[in-house]
Parts: sequence; C-alpha cells; structure tokens
Amino acid sequence: MSITAIIVPVLVVVVVAAVCGVVCFYAGMTYRKRTAEAKLGSAEEEAKRIVNDAIKAAEQKRKETIIEAKDEAFKLKSEADKEIKDRRAEVSRQERRMDQKEEALDKRTTAVERKEEDLKKRAELVEARLDELEQLKLRQTEKLETIAAMTQEDARAVLLKQIDDELTHEKAMRVAAFQANMKDECDNLARDMIGQAIARCAADATSEATVSVVPLPSDEMKGRIIGREGRNIRALETATGCDLIIDDTPEAITLSSFDQTRREIARLALERLIADGRIHPARIEETVDKCRRELELQMKREGEKAVMDLGIHSLHPDLVKLIGRLKYRTSYGQNVLSHSLEVAWLAGLMAGELGLNVQQARRAGLLHDIGKALDHEIEGSHVQIGVDICKKYRENPAVIHAIEAHHGDVEPKTPLAFVIMAADAISAARPGARRENMESYIKRLETLESLCNSFEGVESSYAVQAGREVRILVQPDKISDDQVILLARSIAKKIEDELDYPGQIKVSVIRESRATEYAK
Repeated sequence: MSITAIIVPVLVVVVVAAVCGVVCFYAGMTYRKRTAEAKLGSAEEEAKRIVNDAIKAAEQKRKETIIEAKDEAFKLKSEADKEIKDRRAEVSRQERRMDQKEEALDKRTTAVERKEEDLKKRAELVEARLDELEQLKLRQTEKLETIAAMTQEDARAVLLKQIDDELTHEKAMRVAAFQANMKDECDNLARDMIGQAIARCAADATSEATVSVVPLPSDEMKGRIIGREGRNIRALETATGCDLIIDDTPEAITLSSFDQTRREIARLALERLIADGRIHPARIEETVDKCRRELELQMKREGEKAVMDLGIHSLHPDLVKLIGRLKYRTSYGQNVLSHSLEVAWLAGLMAGELGLNVQQARRAGLLHDIGKALDHEIEGSHVQIGVDICKKYRENPAVIHAIEAHHGDVEPKTPLAFVIMAADAISAARPGARRENMESYIKRLETLESLCNSFEGVESSYAVQAGREVRILVQPDKISDDQVILLARSIAKKIEDELDYPGQIKVSVIRESRATEYAK
C-alpha cells in the first residue's frame, strides 16, 4: 500500500472534522443567542412588572397619605373649633363677671358718696360746735384772768413751777434715802464677803529675792568653776544669762539675775556640774540645755497642778504652760503663780457668795496676770498681753473683759470684773504679800510726778494705778491742743530715759478750755 493511499483518507477525515467543528460552532452561537434573547425578554417583562407594581404601590401610598392628612387636618380643625368655642365661653363668663363687678362697684360708689355727704354735713356741724366751745372757753378764760388778775401763761408758769419744786424735792429726798440705804447695804455686804473670802483663803508671806546661793563642797571648787583664764565662768554666764558672784563667802557661789527662770536654770546646771565634777565649756552648754528642757517640763507640770487644784477644765495646753511659767516670775517680791492661785480662790469664794459662776471666776482669777509670763518678751503692759493671749486661744469674752479691767485700764462692766479687781487688790495688799514698803512706794510715785511737773506749762500731775499711769493737767493758755500731743510724747520719752519701772506707764495729758468773766 502506498503513502498516497494513506494520506488521502487522513486528509478527508481532517477536512470532515474541520467542517463539523465549524458547523457545531455556528450552531452553538445560534443557540446561545436565542437563549440570551429569551432571557432578555423575560427580564424586560419582569422589570416592567416590577415598575408597574411599584407605581401601583406608590399611588396607593399617596392616596392613603392624603386620606390620613385629611383626617389629621379635620381633627386639628375640630380641636381648634372646640378650643375657640371654649375660649369664647370663658370670655363670655368673664364679661358677665366684669359686668356684675361694675354693677356692684357702682352700687358701692353710690353708697360711699352718700356717706361722704353725711360725713361732710356732720363735720360742718362738729366744726360749728367746736367754734361755739372755743368761744365759750375764751370767754371763761377772760373771766378767770379778770378774777385772778393773771394771764393764762403766768398762771401756767406758776402752777408748773410749784409742781416742779414739789416733785424735785420729793425725788431728791427719795434718791438720797435710797442711795444711803443702798450704800450701807453694799458696804456691809462687801465687808462680809471680803472678810469671809480672806478668812477662808490662807496664803504664805512672800519675800523673793533676785539672787540665789549655790552651796559648794569645798572652796577648791571655786577655782574649777572659774576655769583656766575664766573660760568656765564666762561660758556659764553666756549660756544662762546670769551673773556669777564668787567672793570670800566660804563654800558658796551667788547667782544674780532679775529673771528668776534664768536664775533657776543656772542653779540647777551649776549643782549638776558640781556633782558630776566635769566642768568645761562644752559640758556646761550641754548641761544648761538639758536643765532648760527639764525646767520647761517642770513649768508644764506646775501649770497642770494649778489647773487641777482649781478644778478648771478645757484650758488650752499653751495657756497651761504659760501658767507654769508664772512660778518663776515675781512682782514686787510676790510669786505671780501663788498670787494668781490666791486671786482665783478669793474670786471663787466671792462669786459663790454673789451667786455668780464660780468656775468662771476661778478661771478669770487664774488668768488675770497671764501676760506677766511674756511681758519681758513682748512689748506692752501685762494686761494687754494677757488679753491678746486669751483672745488668741478663744477664751470666754467675760473672762477676757475681767482680765482687761482688773487694773482699771477699761471700765468694768460685769460683776465678774469687779470680783477680779477686788480679789487682786486683796491678794496684793494683804500684809506680807509684797516686799515693797509704803515709803519706797510713795517715793517712786513722787519721783514720777515731779518729773512730769518739770515741764513748762504743766499745772499739776497725778500718778495713779500704782504708778502704771500718770495724768497731767496743763495750763490752757500756755499749751495748745496741738502741743498736748508733743508734750505727752516728750514726757513719755523722759520717763523712759530717767526712770526704771516694770511694764509700761500710760501718760495722759489733759487740757481744759476755760472762759472767765466778772460781773460788775
């Protein structure tokens, strides 16, 4: 078999396959086209159907909305008509009420007018009657003046003068009798109360000094206290603020200081140094600091003891410490803490007799000199310092006023203030209470008055309140009002420069204007 015979059938098969493939391709394309056209037609019909349904639904919704809107409008219209009808009815009712009120008002107005006319007629009648009475009174007065030969004014003056004289004499007699009776009763009552208070309160006599004596085991200890080139004694004096007096007194050293607290610290420190035997500047400073702290604790304990003894409660802790400091403060040789306790007991006793608050009186008596605990640290009198301290710690206003008035710096206005003044005077003036005698006291006041009288234009001067205040009367023709201020300042300056005194002295310059004329 030849190659041609093999190739020809193969080519025929290939051609037939190609023709079949072309025919099948065109047939498939035709089928797809028809299928697509059929689907497209169905989709268009579906779309038309959906659009028609949507149009029908929208038309239905529009109709329903229109119907609802019409219903709502009808409802609103109905409500509006009803509200308008109600308002018209209310307006009608108000108009009827107004008409009724107007009618009632017209009736009342008419009635008032009638009453006014009646009152006017009555007033005219009363005025006519009053005129008649006035004329009658004038005629009677004229007749009385003719009979008495006196005018009405003269008779009134005589009558009033007679009544006034009688009443004045009667009032004077009653006032004089009342004052005399009251004075007798008050004097007797005061003497009884003061006597009972003094009898029930016993106190020791006081004679504090400004020096303390420290005993030594031997005279050899004096040299050790002095130290090499005096360094120990200088360290002691610097640390304590006291003067150490080492003289020929056997086995004793004298400590001198006006401040009793410093003197007590120096005494304690020196006793401990002597007992220890180690005396040098560093040890001295350490011992003095320790003694100072211990003394502060001792002051606190003394204040607590005083408060407990008096039965005083709710006192501020800082005030308790200041009360303890008064143990190491003296006034004219009298221990201030003992004096305050004594005043507190006396004030409590007198307050009990008078029916006052005993606890408050004891509290005021204990605190009346609290300013003396700080008067060497703060400027001002101990009274003002005490008032400021008590105000700071919110003490009772009645207690503060009693403190402020116990030396007469302000006028006492409460019974408690008078009780504290009396108790303070009793405690200070009793025999043995203070070291100063009458001669030195009078001499000090005379010195103060003579210093004030030395200024030109001063007519007289008076030292009052135990020398705490000086009152100066000047000649008005020589000292003007402006010069009064300068004179007071000059006198105060000279007192500061030339006199030694505790606390402060109040200088009051008084100028009185006088007019003198002679009748010839």
